[in-house]
Amino acid sequence: MKKLAVIGSGDLGKQIVQLALESNDYIITGFFDDFETNGNLVHGYPILGNTESIQKQFEDGTFDELLIGIGYKHMEIRQQLFERFRQHIPFGKIVHSSCVIHHSVSIGSGAIVYSGTHIDMGASIGENCLIYNGCIIAHDTQIYPHSVLSPGVKIAGFSRIESLVNLGIGTIISDNVKIVSGTKTGAGAVVVNDIHEAGLYVGIPAKKIK
Repeated sequence: MKKLAVIGSGDLGKQIVQLALESNDYIITGFFDDFETNGNLVHGYPILGNTESIQKQFEDGTFDELLIGIGYKHMEIRQQLFERFRQHIPFGKIVHSSCVIHHSVSIGSGAIVYSGTHIDMGASIGENCLIYNGCIIAHDTQIYPHSVLSPGVKIAGFSRIESLVNLGIGTIISDNVKIVSGTKTGAGAVVVNDIHEAGLYVGIPAKKIK
């Protein structure tokens, strides 16, 4: 079993630890967190240090793989941390055992796929993506790196979700839709046309409000 460390000891970090334990692929060594005291226990695991100490602790053998437990409110920080360490430290990957994933699907390093998700033939999930519970991603759809799909998102076939996109809970994306990087959708939004300008989109059909 590989030794896993998680950046961020908040709610998402705790969820990642639980998912990793349920996968039976990892031993948890602890968290890295810039806002917690070294040695404190969170969810039963120690704060190993801040992000400045990650590289040395990897070289010392403290952990084998890394995951990022920083959520949708800090999308750019998620990306920055991944890009900062990806050349030197392996990132893990978690796909919950209840998911239905076609064998042709590709899932990038650092990605986390929560329970009850279905991903169809020919789809791809980019690096460092978060795919929350009960998402449906239809055939040949591409999810680019660092994007977040909230629970219950449904995306029809041949769609393209670019990087740093945050789809709100229950969002529905029609087929052959392209969504530009940096877009956010509100709860229950229904996207039926391409989105070419980043911003927050809400409603049925989804329209930009800011």
